[in-house]
Amino acid sequence: MRWYGKSGLTCNRMRTSFLSTALVLLLALPSFAQRKEKLITIETKYGPIRLILFDQTPKHKANFLKLTKEHFYDGVLFHRVIPAFMIQGGDPESKKATSDAMLGSGDVGYTIPAEFVPELFHQRGAVAAARDNNPAKASSGCQFYIVQGKTYDDVTLETQAKRAGRPFTETQKEVYKTKGGTPWLDGNYTVFGQVIDGMAAVDSIAAQPRNEANRPDINISMMKVTAQKMSKKKITRRYGYVFAR
Repeated sequence: MRWYGKSGLTCNRMRTSFLSTALVLLLALPSFAQRKEKLITIETKYGPIRLILFDQTPKHKANFLKLTKEHFYDGVLFHRVIPAFMIQGGDPESKKATSDAMLGSGDVGYTIPAEFVPELFHQRGAVAAARDNNPAKASSGCQFYIVQGKTYDDVTLETQAKRAGRPFTETQKEVYKTKGGTPWLDGNYTVFGQVIDGMAAVDSIAAQPRNEANRPDINISMMKVTAQKMSKKKITRRYGYVFAR
């Protein structure tokens, strides 16, 4: 049996108290699955498109949430659609544009620094920021696109890797061969989110008749864009999306 003097008993009590407090705080913290995430919903005439935003691209995530909170996207058009490629929207000038107006140059007066993350790539359903040809590859402050894409085989992927200027990982190759995407955009445009439900709506929008500038003949608006807090566990259960830890 170990004997403690008066000071030893005090230290032991302090240590026990500290461990108890730490345990209480640990138990009070939400588990990974219980942590809240912002689920973005874009309402369209073809159905809702639901997506999540990545923590690995904090500047883009914060900006998109800010604009959503301000109802910036409510009523803007998907002004550029290309089948087997992507649908693009977010130009504020599209809200009141005439049917013959050229769209795509509207902005919010600022850009966002590029946030390239190798693990976030242009697979089907990826949400990425549009940009002009600035050398820093900074993103538009408001315009974005959703990848529809197409599938590739090994030979064409080699060509796309050269076009992108970087090799693809084995995981990326498998996704591009099975699910599809737009691989040549990797490392050139920031991917900051992923559609987890509603790709049928994306496919319908991409299939609409369009003019020479790829603007749909009939206006297709983001009728309403909202952000709803939801636990990661509930998102996984409801939509089947598994979050990376």
